[in-house]
Amino acid sequence: MIPPEVRKITSVTEAVRARISAARLTAALGAPTVEQARFLTALTARLRQSLGEGGAELALTVQPSAPDETSVVHAVARPLSPGPSRTPPWRLTLVCPGPQRGSPYHSEGLDDTTQAEAVLEADEETAAILRQLDETQRQLRLHREELHQTNQGVLALHAELDAAARIQRDLLDAERAARGQAEKARGLLTFLADASAAVTTSLDQEDILRCLPELLVPGYASRVDVWLFDEPASSNGAHSAAAVAAARCDRPQHAGAHPGALPGIDDLPPSALSPDRPLLCIPLTARRTAGVLTLTAPDDGFDEDTSVMLVELARRTAIALDNARRYGQHRDTAEALQRAQLTDLPATEGLHLAARYLPATRGLNIGGDWYDAFPQPDGSLLTVVGDVTGHGLRAAVIMGQLRTALRAYAVEDDSPARILTRLHRMLRHQQPNLYATAVIARFRPGDPRLVWAAAGHPPALVRAPGGPVRVLDTRPGVMLGVPLPYEYEDHTAELPPGSTLVLYTDGLVERRAHGIDPGIELLGRTLAALGESELEDLDVCAESLLKPLVHDSERDDDVCLLLCRTLPPEGGEPEYTQARDMRTGKADDVPRSQQAALAAPTTPEQTPTAIAWRSQGERMETR
Repeated sequence: MIPPEVRKITSVTEAVRARISAARLTAALGAPTVEQARFLTALTARLRQSLGEGGAELALTVQPSAPDETSVVHAVARPLSPGPSRTPPWRLTLVCPGPQRGSPYHSEGLDDTTQAEAVLEADEETAAILRQLDETQRQLRLHREELHQTNQGVLALHAELDAAARIQRDLLDAERAARGQAEKARGLLTFLADASAAVTTSLDQEDILRCLPELLVPGYASRVDVWLFDEPASSNGAHSAAAVAAARCDRPQHAGAHPGALPGIDDLPPSALSPDRPLLCIPLTARRTAGVLTLTAPDDGFDEDTSVMLVELARRTAIALDNARRYGQHRDTAEALQRAQLTDLPATEGLHLAARYLPATRGLNIGGDWYDAFPQPDGSLLTVVGDVTGHGLRAAVIMGQLRTALRAYAVEDDSPARILTRLHRMLRHQQPNLYATAVIARFRPGDPRLVWAAAGHPPALVRAPGGPVRVLDTRPGVMLGVPLPYEYEDHTAELPPGSTLVLYTDGLVERRAHGIDPGIELLGRTLAALGESELEDLDVCAESLLKPLVHDSERDDDVCLLLCRTLPPEGGEPEYTQARDMRTGKADDVPRSQQAALAAPTTPEQTPTAIAWRSQGERMETR
């Protein structure tokens, strides 16, 4: 610690000297120019204040600082005449980076020249400060420009980020819209596929027309109207102007308060507007325009995608309706052809006949079944029931050919087996891909024996007088037309007066879920349960047999039923007595003429016990 330099400041001169001494001291210690200027400016201001208050005692001291080799200058002033209104003692401090070397004080010898030089030095200090200030301002301008450029870059970056965010939002909105459109398109395509399957499943026009409102209301239309040109006019009269325009122009028409601008659809003028909601009228065109489908909008109108789907659905509906129309025509033709070839049953002495033919009610399953009965030159009667494989018009034509060929062969030979053998040869060579089944039974006047032969046909049933029912159960032989040589055999069965023979096709007894055997069992039970009064009237008998087997349900195949009842002698019904079946041990009411047959060994077809037709190795019995 160096002793301080103490001065009494009582005049301006003393104040100037103190200021010069402080300036030289801080300059010698290497004080920074700006810090020095601040220190000296504050010292001058304090000295002026002290002069105005009667002077002060100023002490300048230099305190070295060993760790960092710096010096600290202290300026401490005390008023010469203290008082309550005087400025209290004050202190100014300046840290100088340089160490003290030699005497720190240079206040002696301050003459006028020295004072002038001090003033010049002060100007130089001021100039240095100004230069530093200019440099600082220049640096400040540079920094301000850099800051401005940085701000501009930041603003540009923010603008780019905002633009990127807007683009991203637009892309997200576009993606959502595209996803929504894709979901809507997927929904429309799924609906179109399901609706197309629904309208094309049926070949019935009424089913198709009934299906449309169920599909379209209320999702795609609030109301559905179909105008078919071939149908009679409805009771409500006129059609809408839009429907008439669609029928006339053969193009889809849109009628609404505002143009729909729908693809491929014409907009009608306001005169054709619907009173409530927009209308979409689409022609039903396949091979020809069959009508107009009119849809009333479910809300404000139809959009583009939905209208395209509805036009396509109308096109597919038109195809379905055209297929149903053509199917109906084909079915009617086949049915008319088949019915035209069915025989008017002849009147035969000692024999009553009755027949039923029922066409299939589902699908084009018509044309293959037939029955026939015609007399022979020797007075015998041949009865036939057959079934041609396949359905439709071709099966009906082949059935007619077989019927004609069978009658021609029967003129030359009355043996049922030989007739079937010749039919088999003919069908095998002329129609190699078509097969048929048939059963032929021959009745001779006065002969109680029945001669019959079958070609793959369901077995005939016989109800004897008194109620027992039996199945003529011999091997039926192969189907007609099977590609292998085959000779059929004649079989005989006792058929006493009062017996009823039942010939039928598989449509009567066969069901897909149960096969044929349960149906034959049911037919046998039904036949056994009929009373004598029902058997006497074969028309009543036929209806009684059909009712439990056919019902009123849908049928996949047509049905032929031929009943033959031998009449008892004019003396009345045969006398019945108790007789015992030697094979079963059961007693039945049978005519006396049959007792010898029951007492002796019999063939299966002569047994009053009903043995069902063997089908694929199976065997069943029924009463």
